[in-house]
Amino acid sequence: MIGKIKKFNFKSLLILNTFALIATSYIFNNFIFIGVFTLFFFISIFATKNGLEIIRKLNLLQNIRTEGPSIHYKKSDTPTMGGVFLIIPFLIFLLIITINLGSLKLFLLLLTIFGFFITGFLDDYLSICNKENTGLKPKEKFFLQSVFSIFFILLAYEKNLISPLITVSDSWGINMNIFILPISFLVLVGISNSVNLTDGLDGLAAGCSGIVFYGLGTEILMKEQQELFVFSILCFSMSGICFGFLKYNSYPAKIFMGDTGSLSIGAILGSIALLTNSVFTLSIFSGIFIIESLSVMIQVGFFKITKKLFHKGKRIFLMAPLHHHFELKGVKEQKIVENFWKINILLIILGIVLKINL
Repeated sequence: MIGKIKKFNFKSLLILNTFALIATSYIFNNFIFIGVFTLFFFISIFATKNGLEIIRKLNLLQNIRTEGPSIHYKKSDTPTMGGVFLIIPFLIFLLIITINLGSLKLFLLLLTIFGFFITGFLDDYLSICNKENTGLKPKEKFFLQSVFSIFFILLAYEKNLISPLITVSDSWGINMNIFILPISFLVLVGISNSVNLTDGLDGLAAGCSGIVFYGLGTEILMKEQQELFVFSILCFSMSGICFGFLKYNSYPAKIFMGDTGSLSIGAILGSIALLTNSVFTLSIFSGIFIIESLSVMIQVGFFKITKKLFHKGKRIFLMAPLHHHFELKGVKEQKIVENFWKINILLIILGIVLKINL
């Protein structure tokens, strides 16, 4: 049915997600989920709309990298750092819940997301100051991500907040023992950077993130563990925030989220998945993010190997990440984004079906 929809735009995606949330609320007999989603959807619209004017006045405009597709040059001077208006409302909400519940899990989540938020903010700000598409150097960015991730993982593991048993289903799990530490690092830093790499077309990262947050929130509810209920609420609030931002970020984008948004979104997904033992399901839900990241790794790796062997580097894709490959093949930006959204929806369905049947 999804594949037959000729024009799958922001409104189509929002309607589909809203109906899915209503169904989820009905199945679990709790309509707080649709309420939280709606509340944060409108908070995000309000924050982004007013923030857009602030960013324009401060002249915080996007610099397009010269290595990218030439068609993207027209996007130069589009307001960026919109992630501030995605993440700050969520951080305030998380802070209020953390104070009220006094949960160490939530406190760790708050600190970690704030760390990634600051990293992304610095990267975006330096990029604007340098008038280039690069802010922090890759090693500097990775160092900061590693520091916040290691702090989160070691403390969470010490307090038994991260389980070494990766749950595949209610009756099947894989005990990773001490190897859960490097796996956790890979999940947190990997998903954060993967969302960042996906954020290359109007509405791509925001739309996929909104879909994945809905899926993750639903999967956590299916665990039927009362102590994890709050993480579902957080996921549905972030889904609403992403869709509210998408109203202004879908093609043609009036604002970009920047690393401030994409790095933080990935960190929220990764850290919640680790704290709720939803790593396996997240790996399915985040298929688009993972494929985008793998396309870069394959491209770089193949180029280096062929350069060493043949003294001339060769490429598998016309350009990486994968969405740029399709662009250079002549596929319209809107069509690429729509198809990636559809694939992401199918991945959510697949993940939930596997959760039910395994």
